[in-house]
This record gives sequence, C-alpha cells and structure tokens, in this order.
Amino acid sequence: MADEVTLYADGRSPFVCRAKIALNMKGIRYKNIEEDLQNKSADLLNYNPVHKKVPVLVHNGNPILESLVIVEYIDDIWERVPILPQDPYEKAAARFLAKFIDDKCIPALYKVFSSKGEEEQVIAEACEQLQILEDELKLKGKKFFGGDSINLVDIAADFIAYWLQLLEEATEMKFVTRGKFPKITEWAEGFVNCQVVKEVLPPRAIMLAYYKNRFGKI
Repeated sequence: MADEVTLYADGRSPFVCRAKIALNMKGIRYKNIEEDLQNKSADLLNYNPVHKKVPVLVHNGNPILESLVIVEYIDDIWERVPILPQDPYEKAAARFLAKFIDDKCIPALYKVFSSKGEEEQVIAEACEQLQILEDELKLKGKKFFGGDSINLVDIAADFIAYWLQLLEEATEMKFVTRGKFPKITEWAEGFVNCQVVKEVLPPRAIMLAYYKNRFGKI
C-alpha cells in the first residue's frame, strides 16, 4: 500500500519550504494543499488546533507539526538520502544549530525590518547572530553546513539564503554583504541553486512584491 502524504502549506513560507525540500530530497510524492491563512480550512484547524498554522504534514492520516519536527520525521521514515548526520555527536550539533537559527537568528533578522528608530542597534544584534553561522562555515571549510551536501542546518537556514535577500531589497536595508559575511554569501548562492531547493522556492517577483507591500516600500 502506497504512503498517503499531504502537506498543508503556504508557498511563500520559508518554514513550509523546509518540509518541501526534505520531501524533495527523499523523492516523496505528496499532495500540496495551499492554505488561505486569513481563512484557514477546517482540516488545518483540526490537524493543528494548538498553533493553527502551516506547515502540517499528514502521513497516512497522522499529522506532524512544526517544520523542523517534520523534517526529522521525513528523515526517519524514508531512509534514503540522509538529512541528519549519522554520528550521534554530529546529529546533536546539527539539532542545536537548527534550533539556534529558529530561536535566535531568524527573530533577530525579522526585528531589523520591523524596528523603527533603532535600526543600528538591531542590525548589530542580527549580525552578531549571523557571525556565529559565518564562523561555523569557516570552521567546516565546506560548501554547506552539512559538508559537501545539505543537511538539517542548511534546510533550517533557508530563510537566510533566500528570503533575507528579498527583504533587504524590498526595504532598501542591505547589511548582509559579501565583504562582511563571505561564507554565508557563498553558502546561500550554492544552497538556492541546489535542484531540490530551487524547485520549491516561491517566485522571486511574487515575494518581492509581497514584502514591498508589507513593509511599505512600493
């Protein structure tokens, strides 16, 4: 019996794209259901009554919630093309960095574009978080956080690779430069050009228009 896999999604979301990248890496066929987040479906609210948000992966009737949990679940169920390291220490280190990206890095970056009158301070805070990732890439001396291929950390950092540049362009606030973050810049270019990644990224023009409208730069 074939697996039934459904993803409740918003194609603009970097968190949804994490799940799509993982499914792509494993070669899993799935049904994609785009949600109107202003008018959420009964199915989404039923599957995720706590947070009421996407992504939600439904595998053979069972809902899995939260993007990083979904990525790990996908890796556990479909063993081909591993997403997490096999070594226990390396696996723990990858989980730590992925959580750091969610808990520290992405919130600091979002704060830059929502701050009023304190841009210099919040940019400095965001750069402090990005420097940790820059140093990690320097330490590894590899193309990706996963080494020669992408892993959990690369997927967790998809916002930094694609959405951040669009936000900078939409708001005319450029602070992640090749001169300041050469390894992150190189990593981002390589990541978005991976076939399994670029197939699921939302169209650049659509995202740029969305951010210009949201942040008042038209």
